[in-house]
Amino acid sequence: MRIDGQHPLPRPVPDLRRSLLAAAVIGAAVTAAVDEIVFHQVLGWHHFYDRATSTVGLLSDGLLHSAELVALVGGFFWFADLRRRGAWHRRAGWGGLLLGAGGFQLFDGVVDHKVLRLHQIRYGVHLLPYDLVWNAAGLLLLLGGALLCWRARSRPAPGRP
Repeated sequence: MRIDGQHPLPRPVPDLRRSLLAAAVIGAAVTAAVDEIVFHQVLGWHHFYDRATSTVGLLSDGLLHSAELVALVGGFFWFADLRRRGAWHRRAGWGGLLLGAGGFQLFDGVVDHKVLRLHQIRYGVHLLPYDLVWNAAGLLLLLGGALLCWRARSRPAPGRP
């Protein structure tokens, strides 16, 4: 009990699940932004949808960019709310960021590139080395995120009982 006779406010409890999900949204959005900026715009290797005219390809890039920005803003609002309420779980957040980044990368590499054939990483080259690096990077990000999330579940957050 405090000196003024009031009961102290309960200490906020970090929310592992929501921290992981908010950061995963941010991680996927950041990876989509890097993909779109580097591979679509700077290098000009492909568009999000390459099976039509270049105008349709540019439109598909714009739609991807719009979706990525909405996810990024939404994820940061979610993050800010968790921080404001004292519910942010840092370790789960880092794990979620890597899971979101790796999930986007692997989904893009397997589903968009190989299953749906919306686009390839690059045209006019032997694809195997590009595919291996692209998908291995996504897998490594996923494994790193899973490890951090496992550690977050098995140990309490720093400063928490």
